[in-house]
Amino acid sequence: MNDALEPQPGPALSSAAQVSVVVIAFNDARHVADAVRSALAQGDQGDAVAEVIAVDDASTDGTGAALDALARTEPRLRVLHRGENSGGCGSPRNDGLRAATGQYVMFLDSDDVLPPGAVPALLAAAQRHRAPVAAGACVRRELPARRDVPWQPALYREPAVYDSPDMAPQLVRDTLCVNKLYAREFLTGHRIAFPEGRYHYEDFVFTARVLAAAPKIVTVPDTVYIWHVRRAAAQQSISLDRKDVANWRQRIEAHRTVLRILGDAGRKTLVQAAATKFLDHDLRMYVRELHTRGIDYRTEWWQLTRDHLASFEEAELRAAHAPARWLARVVLASSAPRDLDRLTQLAARPGRLLPPYATGPDGAPVWSADLPEVRLEGLSPGDTVDAADEDVPGIGATPVLPVTIDADPVLGTTRGVLRLRVHDLYGRLAAAGPVSVDLTLQRRRDERPGPVLTAALAPATDGTAWTGTVMLDLAPLTELPGSRPDEPEPWDVTARVTCADGTVIGAGLRAVGAGLRRRVLPSRRRLVLLAQPYTTTGGALAFRVASGPRSVWRIAARRLRR
Repeated sequence: MNDALEPQPGPALSSAAQVSVVVIAFNDARHVADAVRSALAQGDQGDAVAEVIAVDDASTDGTGAALDALARTEPRLRVLHRGENSGGCGSPRNDGLRAATGQYVMFLDSDDVLPPGAVPALLAAAQRHRAPVAAGACVRRELPARRDVPWQPALYREPAVYDSPDMAPQLVRDTLCVNKLYAREFLTGHRIAFPEGRYHYEDFVFTARVLAAAPKIVTVPDTVYIWHVRRAAAQQSISLDRKDVANWRQRIEAHRTVLRILGDAGRKTLVQAAATKFLDHDLRMYVRELHTRGIDYRTEWWQLTRDHLASFEEAELRAAHAPARWLARVVLASSAPRDLDRLTQLAARPGRLLPPYATGPDGAPVWSADLPEVRLEGLSPGDTVDAADEDVPGIGATPVLPVTIDADPVLGTTRGVLRLRVHDLYGRLAAAGPVSVDLTLQRRRDERPGPVLTAALAPATDGTAWTGTVMLDLAPLTELPGSRPDEPEPWDVTARVTCADGTVIGAGLRAVGAGLRRRVLPSRRRLVLLAQPYTTTGGALAFRVASGPRSVWRIAARRLRR
């Protein structure tokens, strides 16, 4: 490191400027200025931030020079240059924290931004309630589509004040450090810092150290952080680069460290909540992708997961939602990867339990005839049903059963049909009496809902399912406000099954049949319509839709380039 890592005196500041924002950057000359400017612009006159400390982690692409040039015109910007790359995010953040002089500190990654008003909202809440930690809503912005997905939305729907994290164990689900404001004296007084060096998922450990210190925490519903997700980037972020099993190994190690930190601090409630979060979130996310990996990855992943899950207590397993709990039990019961299609479907959101529906010697639902020890608690008559998953849009507070709905799209010359088959689930649906299903098409980019399609359901001849058919007209999707008809846009489909007893069950659709291919259809308004039913990574049915001659030329040109 050079002398720039030594704290430097800053400019004269207004009384409102009490926050130091630490921006870390490595080989991100393209975006880092936007991040820095978003921090400097906080407040009505841009005066809520006392200083921005940008830490260049030994970049080789001109990032350091870009920051130095910006600092010559921005007196509140200080640039620290590391002489050697740290290999992670923890060390540069620690450098910035040590150099900070503000009463409060925030962290910002070079490819993200703070939205207007973020710092004032957090600062006002922290000061009003004398809380050393203030947290706000974060959105994951999928680029280039600009689709915003709320991060842990249940935590930030309403303002809240917690005298201790023990009052709100669900806070362990928000492992980010960047959507929070910290009193610098609180962090330094408890010696809270990030793991140094090449440590992935450093946010997990830092957040656990904060919670273990039991601060008062205030939350606000304001969006305070825009997390840019660039899946097409040449260099994927750590959280997105999951193709190597080492990523899973590092995630497990970080989670073990979290449990140890909270356990050593005597935070038993938080330990259980963190274990349950691993099952409900981490495990399901990686299982959804497992079928896309090679045999060596699957084998090592399976063993790593078994070893980690073996340390969980029964109460921690039972506290998870049924799909995650059953996934864990299958992995624990089998020494080698198995049933990947069924596991993928169960890990989806919402989960789908595919046949066969086996029962054990006592008639209770089990995973399969050869794994009768994996009992599917919650599916026997009289069992309680999990509450609705918070991350399933459009379903609402309705019972969530892992119901499988097969959807077979058949596109004709102008319109098409969607043939549906709703499978029974150990008699639970038969007892409720399915009568209809509503399908909602939702544009993935901005979650804008499209038309709702309704089908009446009738019992299948074999007595194990209900069937229905909906007319499928995709042309109106390209005419909704905000549409980009020339570009193929993905549309997801969610389902609500209404039953005679008043039960409403949210479900996803499993794509089946031979109709999963692109079709060119005539369009009255735009001459031609391109429609492609396809299966997502999680096994759900989705559609890509575009219209107009230009869309045909664009797709043809892409094929030629490939």
